[in-house]
Formats: sequence, C-alpha cells, structure tokens
Amino acid sequence: MADPKEYTLFSGGAQGAEAFFGEMAEQYGLNEVNFTFEGHSPARTRGLRPLTPEELAKKDVSLTYVSNLLHRKFTNAKLMRSVLQTIMYQVDSSHEVFVVGTLQEDGTIKGGTGWGAEFAKICNKPLYAYGQVRDGWFIWDHDKAEWASVDAPVIAHPHFCGTGTRFLEENGRNAIRELFARSFK
Repeated sequence: MADPKEYTLFSGGAQGAEAFFGEMAEQYGLNEVNFTFEGHSPARTRGLRPLTPEELAKKDVSLTYVSNLLHRKFTNAKLMRSVLQTIMYQVDSSHEVFVVGTLQEDGTIKGGTGWGAEFAKICNKPLYAYGQVRDGWFIWDHDKAEWASVDAPVIAHPHFCGTGTRFLEENGRNAIRELFARSFK
C-alpha cells in the first residue's frame, strides 16, 4: 500500500473540487501544493505556493487558443489568464491528473476546469475525469482521442493533480473520498 507521506497533491485550492481534494490530502497525510498568485484568494491555505508575475509569464497561453480549444469564451482576461497559468503549473508538476466536473459531448470538460484536462491531454499525461452528470469515472484514451469508462481508478503516481469544478455535487465529493480511500487504505 502506498505511503501517503511520499505523495503530493498539486492543485489550486479553489472552492469546490480543489478544496475537497486538499481536505482529503490533509486527512490522509499527503503533502499539498496549491498554486496561487497575487490577488487570488483560494479556499485552501495549506501548502500555498504563490507564483510570481515572472513565473506566470513562463506559462503564458493565448485566451483565443484556449477558447477555441474548449469551444467557449473566457472573460476577464487578466484574472482568467492567471488562473489558466496556475492550472498549467498544477498539471506540469504532476504525473497524472484527476478532474471532477461535467464531461461534454465534444470531449471537453465544462468551464476553466476543462483547460486542466486539455493541457493534460497535450502533455500526454494519464487523465481521469469524474463526470458528475454521468455519475462515473472516465479515462482519456490518448490513442483513440476519447473518454472510456473506468471503474475504480487509484492514485498511482506520487505527484498528482486534483482539480475540478467549483460546483461540487455530493456524488463528486463521494468520488474523491472513495478515490483516496482506495489509494491510501
């Protein structure tokens, strides 16, 4: 069984799924790194890692590119750009990514959370998503470029990302709780 002390959750500490990933990491004794930036107020304060403007600039991404990739428009360019940049640090720091949100028909995930999933796809990282509406776990099949149903994923890599929707439902909360229980009994 995995030693929780050797594992680190990389997240953003935002309200909802990220905060609950952090609560579970703390409960099970995992390390926690929550990327943030000046002017941002995450729900989690444990393991805060503020990014400097210079560090954020290293992960600059075109909002037009992200909007086109996710088939939606992002507003408040300065704030949204910084949030997307912190998500890139979360995914870059991890070896696998767990997302909780809404899987859409076009294969993306709803909201800013979708950028974390898309960046994980671009980086060819193992990517798991819990679809709250579909009420199940899915894994991204990089070869087929589609989501495939998966029964009970476990956290297999010591550096993993946990991210997701601000609107965490009870089934999403249970999915995260059970993920940690399976991984760190």
